[in-house]
Amino acid sequence: MIIIISKRSAPPLTKLDLKKFEKKMIIRNTRHSDIDHIIALQELCFPGMIPWKKDQLESHLDIFPEGQFVAEYDGEIIGSCSSLIINFDEYDDRHSWDDVTDKGYITNHNPEGYNLYGIEVMVHPDYRRMKIGHRLYEERKELVRSLNLKSIIIGGRIPNYHKYAKEMNPREYVNEVSLHKIYDPVLSFQLLNGFTLMRINPNYLPDDVQSNKYATLMEWNNVDYRPMTKRFYKTSYPVRICVVQYLMRQIKSFDEFAHQVEYFTDVASDSGSDFAVFPELFTTQLMSFLDEGSPSLAVRKLTEYTEQYIELFTDLAVRYNINIIGGSHFVKEDDDEIYNIAYLFRRDGTIEKQYKLHITPNERKWWGISRGDEVKVFDTDCGKIAIQICYDIEFPELARIATDKGAKIIFTPFCTEDRQGYLRVRYCAQARAVENQIYTVISGTVGNLPQTENMDIQYAQSAIFAPSDFEFARDGIVGETNPNIEMVLIGDVDLEILRRQRQDGTVRQLKDRRHDIYSIKYKK
Repeated sequence: MIIIISKRSAPPLTKLDLKKFEKKMIIRNTRHSDIDHIIALQELCFPGMIPWKKDQLESHLDIFPEGQFVAEYDGEIIGSCSSLIINFDEYDDRHSWDDVTDKGYITNHNPEGYNLYGIEVMVHPDYRRMKIGHRLYEERKELVRSLNLKSIIIGGRIPNYHKYAKEMNPREYVNEVSLHKIYDPVLSFQLLNGFTLMRINPNYLPDDVQSNKYATLMEWNNVDYRPMTKRFYKTSYPVRICVVQYLMRQIKSFDEFAHQVEYFTDVASDSGSDFAVFPELFTTQLMSFLDEGSPSLAVRKLTEYTEQYIELFTDLAVRYNINIIGGSHFVKEDDDEIYNIAYLFRRDGTIEKQYKLHITPNERKWWGISRGDEVKVFDTDCGKIAIQICYDIEFPELARIATDKGAKIIFTPFCTEDRQGYLRVRYCAQARAVENQIYTVISGTVGNLPQTENMDIQYAQSAIFAPSDFEFARDGIVGETNPNIEMVLIGDVDLEILRRQRQDGTVRQLKDRRHDIYSIKYKK
């Protein structure tokens, strides 16, 4: 018998679309769009504890965005951690979470510090045992290595302690966890991640009932840390400032203007200054040879000198090795609007600019000036600084925003025609120095331009102001010029004293703010 078996061909294999099976896990820096998700996550992770406020998390991103991370799984935020940099040796052994985080706002973040301080790690309960916390800690360790910091320090909860509080004290409990006789979800995890116990702090988090308010202070040491010869505990950090009180007088050319500016830059450089500061609108001196009677048309002619002005100051900053606050100048931009702009010319040749945000009735009426809309803080080789042009210093919110962004000095080029206008600028600059524990610098124009409409008279007394406390100048005045005379003021400010006083001064306006009842929200 012959059996014939028919062979049927198998259906072709369909190519699987593997992408539909993928679920991406990424650890990345936190964004502003993550904030609501983080708050919801914290309420889930720590029921009964006070969650983050939105403005606290916004402050983290404004001050130290590199130190904030989230774990994102298939588009969902399932974990997060926050941190700041400090010099741990400067904090009391029994510090609390509020002490080390400035009540959660991290305005005490110190970019020159040695230690990364972890202030929060959380993982969604449904995604635990997926090593999310481990991944977040690894990201922190990489950050510490890249920034060449000595260590990571954390104040860790001991959330299972309340179950054993009647049987043992915190030290005994921690010892049992270390010997793996008791499991604690936080402490056990930290020990597995290479952290060692430094001490146990009482009253660390007042609302942490599970830990009976105790926390284990723990440290992970960066074995790759390289001591840097330029990094040491500073007894001082002096910055020298040369303030130019500039005489407005008739000139015949841009070259004559450039000659005067170079003279003052040379004076500032010869005295070893880090900054030379010129006044607001001192380039309107160029109007004295423009032969244009209409103020609005004269301003438009003045804007034609913008490139020469920028080239001049860029060259001077590099050649004389000094950072220059180039007063302010009227600039016509692509939208055909004219803005009052202050430029920072760094000594390395780079340039930044700050628009005047509040335009006076006079500027609107005579010149049609448009307003800017961003508070900027600039990095320099002498720390972070801000520029607030004349009228802007009279709005306290701007100085507070700049301070929260890290500014240590606010430069205010101004131009006022009478004593009343000048005193508004002066008194407000002094108030900003006290309110924000910051240095403020005002530089004004004197003299007159008889043939220049709306720039005919000037009144000024330029000055450098400090906060009012024992380590600063007795009257809060580092130095001031004589009124209405062309001259320079050279004064030293100390950023290390400023930093210490913010931490331990007689009063601490930044640390003692009542974030629970008021806040300033920057909308940019």
